[in-house]
Amino acid sequence: MSDQASSHGGGSVQATEGRLNWLRAAVLGANDGVVSTAGLVVGIAGATEHRGTLLTAGLAGLLAGSLSMAAGEYVSVCAQRDAQRAALELEKKELRDHPRAGRDALTAVLQQRGLSRAVAYAAARELSSKDPLRAHARVELGIDPDELTNPWAAAVASFLSFTAGALLPLLLIVLPPAGWRLPVTVVSVLVALVLTGWVGARLGGATTGPAVLRNVIGGALAMAVTFAVGRMLGSAV
Repeated sequence: MSDQASSHGGGSVQATEGRLNWLRAAVLGANDGVVSTAGLVVGIAGATEHRGTLLTAGLAGLLAGSLSMAAGEYVSVCAQRDAQRAALELEKKELRDHPRAGRDALTAVLQQRGLSRAVAYAAARELSSKDPLRAHARVELGIDPDELTNPWAAAVASFLSFTAGALLPLLLIVLPPAGWRLPVTVVSVLVALVLTGWVGARLGGATTGPAVLRNVIGGALAMAVTFAVGRMLGSAV
């Protein structure tokens, strides 16, 4: 395989993994939106049946949650991007000052991946002949210099996924008649948690059954606790 083909192959694998990571993050963000907003509106519904109060509380929870998720993801990805840039700068300096040591290090990494000493040395020389920084970054650091994480994209994705998940319990707690709000919301939320748990497990390569069960139990427990608290506070008032 030529250096160019190997580079393209590695890039396509990393791109695929990157898309899977984004999908997993989107599913988890939607799941968080479903659980946190459902817990909030079900808790409020335990205290009052007033539609305006439920809508106001639900919207406040949706905005607070989505903005918090976006801000947290932005800060986290900025820190990751800074660490990636620092690692690339250090690798660039080491390659400039000690090119032979860099090639030996790349050879050692390739040997650890199963190549013989001779083949690993030849591969390291070929990979380093055109763009040593990119070769070392991909093989040694697992970083593609052309595809560093984007904090703004991560923040927007988290905001949108959380909002999408939060809209389900918010709409279901205010649209049906008063007597149907809780059962419709609870059943729909549990179905949504089955779906997000299943999709998240499939994307992560995990067993779906335990993941779905944990998701459903966690969401049901959150709604039960907040409803009980809301009912007690509503009765006290």
